[in-house]
Amino acid sequence: MKVWAISDLHLSGLSDKPMDVFGPGWEGHFGKIKEDWRSKVAPGDLVLIAGDTSWGMKLEEGLYDLRTLAPLPGKKVFVRGNHDYWWSAISRVREGAPEGFYFLQNDCVKIGNVVIAGSRGWMCPGSENFSEHDNALYLREAERLRLAFGKAAAVREAGDTLLALIHYPPFGIRKEDTLFTALFEENKVDKVIFGHLHGAGFFPLKCEKAGIEYLLTSCDKTKFSLTEIL
Repeated sequence: MKVWAISDLHLSGLSDKPMDVFGPGWEGHFGKIKEDWRSKVAPGDLVLIAGDTSWGMKLEEGLYDLRTLAPLPGKKVFVRGNHDYWWSAISRVREGAPEGFYFLQNDCVKIGNVVIAGSRGWMCPGSENFSEHDNALYLREAERLRLAFGKAAAVREAGDTLLALIHYPPFGIRKEDTLFTALFEENKVDKVIFGHLHGAGFFPLKCEKAGIEYLLTSCDKTKFSLTEIL
């Protein structure tokens, strides 16, 4: 089983929010993603989606976009992004989604010998315009991630790989220590997959901190291709 990742698909099947308004590079972006996906992923593989899957505001709009992913090969694991407003009560999301779709909300899933723990995350101290409100959400999201790792510890066995799936980058360009990175190190995470970042600003697609590999998978950053994780 191979593990792949991508994020920030921003699908808009029932929403009038085409991504090409952000530049010609986004034109036909979902077609590019599907072509790359089919060329790489086998039916037994695993694909991680690090948030911002759909522009939908209502659950039925998000589920519509999820169903467009169903014919693509592989099992799919999701965390919520800051634009995933369709993601309401987790029970309703899980009940309405296609078979082979897994949704992480402060918990984990184990598939084969791979454990994926995940939560949305938030911007970190030092981010532009970081406010007291942001700090409260940062602390809350760190606690939610702590819960996810508690669940992971209960199912992780010797030889298992532990992956963290989070939407927001867990640090800034200087790879500062944060509550998120402390949790990754404390729980001996092997790799961290995240998204959220767009545009021309520089942020490495791959970097390492304290022996943990961090991978940015926003689809426009990866030229609308999936990143091989394992």
